[in-house]
Amino acid sequence: MVKSIIWFRNDLRVSDNAVINYCIENKRKVLPIYIYDPFTSLGSASKWWLKQSLISLDKSLKGSLALFEGEPNKVLLDLVNNHGIKEILWNARYLKDDINQDNDIKNIVKNHDVNCITFHSCLLKNPQNTLKKDATPFKVYTPFYKQQYQDMTYELFNYNTEEIDFIDCKYNEQISKILDSTIKTEKWHQKLLSEWTPGEAGAQKKLKVFLSDGLNGYSEGRNRPDKQHTSMLSAHIRFGEISIREIAKSVEKIKTEDAEVFYKELVWREFSYHLLYHFPHLVDTNLQKKFDNFKWLDNQDHLKSWQKGMTGYPIIDAGMRQLYETGYMHNRVRMIVGSFLVKNLLIHWKYGQEWFWDTLVDADIASNSASWQWVAGTGADAAPYFRIFNPVTQSKKFDPDGDYIRKYVPELKNIPNKYIHLPSELDDKSLIEYGVKLGSDYPYPIVDLSITRERALSAFKKLSKSTS
Repeated sequence: MVKSIIWFRNDLRVSDNAVINYCIENKRKVLPIYIYDPFTSLGSASKWWLKQSLISLDKSLKGSLALFEGEPNKVLLDLVNNHGIKEILWNARYLKDDINQDNDIKNIVKNHDVNCITFHSCLLKNPQNTLKKDATPFKVYTPFYKQQYQDMTYELFNYNTEEIDFIDCKYNEQISKILDSTIKTEKWHQKLLSEWTPGEAGAQKKLKVFLSDGLNGYSEGRNRPDKQHTSMLSAHIRFGEISIREIAKSVEKIKTEDAEVFYKELVWREFSYHLLYHFPHLVDTNLQKKFDNFKWLDNQDHLKSWQKGMTGYPIIDAGMRQLYETGYMHNRVRMIVGSFLVKNLLIHWKYGQEWFWDTLVDADIASNSASWQWVAGTGADAAPYFRIFNPVTQSKKFDPDGDYIRKYVPELKNIPNKYIHLPSELDDKSLIEYGVKLGSDYPYPIVDLSITRERALSAFKKLSKSTS
């Protein structure tokens, strides 16, 4: 019987997984492994999630997941030599460095008569196959969606996980202890346990709750951080704890605007990976080269105020505090805080990208990079330079009663709805009556919105003219 390694990466699940389907269909004897490479960039919140997810995956694999630390090529070669492995199986990744690493491994093990087989079950479609009719990549979302994903239907793999035939080797008798010594996480992440249940079971539960309680009204409700209309599946999707095809299929036959809008959000992730694959410099370089010479500001005090949720603009501060407390931020608020950082503070998008990468449990290299470039106006299908979200207007529209603000900025809980979106509009005497002293209990606004808006418009307009 052929012995195969299942190399788990961003597909930490046993259901609807192309690799597992192949092994069962072809009666392979398998060694499931995860390799933690300490030199791979991974945010601290993601490290916490990864540890919990691997514990869950090990349970799904009946305690057969083997965990290793080190360079993947060396780890895999050792396993090949020690266990007579003839196949290494994995689901594709799409970052340039990851693709290069996979190609290097293929070249190394082929000398040992080992076959590497790549599958694609982390996305709805392989980005190699999502080109325009002229064989060039898309740069605009709408035609990408209409030509590649609209009216698509999906089929899931149908197999019995009880038929997985494991190689008998005791690499991993105490995975939780190995994880504690391998993947170091900070103590503040302990509070995330009350917010999340990483792993396949947690993902399935989230999907079930969303379909029954959150999908109805999603098209409008998804913009309201004070409401429960988001799926909260993003971290589960990022780690592959649930198949993206299963999620798409779950709304496939629901012919409502809510279902369509939700499906389009799944395709936005596909678009992000399409951009990452075809424009690998998306991660660290402006897609629109005209921004390479843009004069960003380097105000570290403003950056720290933004990171800590102490800007004096409650919707911004609520979002940044939600992020630090829960490892998550509502998507509408992500756009608001992103616009504020890049447009009102004129701070380079890379600083926002880096902060999100470290603090989001759903930090995804493609979505994080594409979305920050979209907000900054530097990417493909980017928001135009004159689109500057006004945080006060956005707050009044999408958190009208201030419930989201009160939850994460509790020092403002007694301020009436009319003023909670910008407490500095009140005089000091009135604020004190509501238990708030600006500059002490809550900061004054760190910038003037109208002045910084005009500054940004002027700077971006000059850039646009100089390159036209």
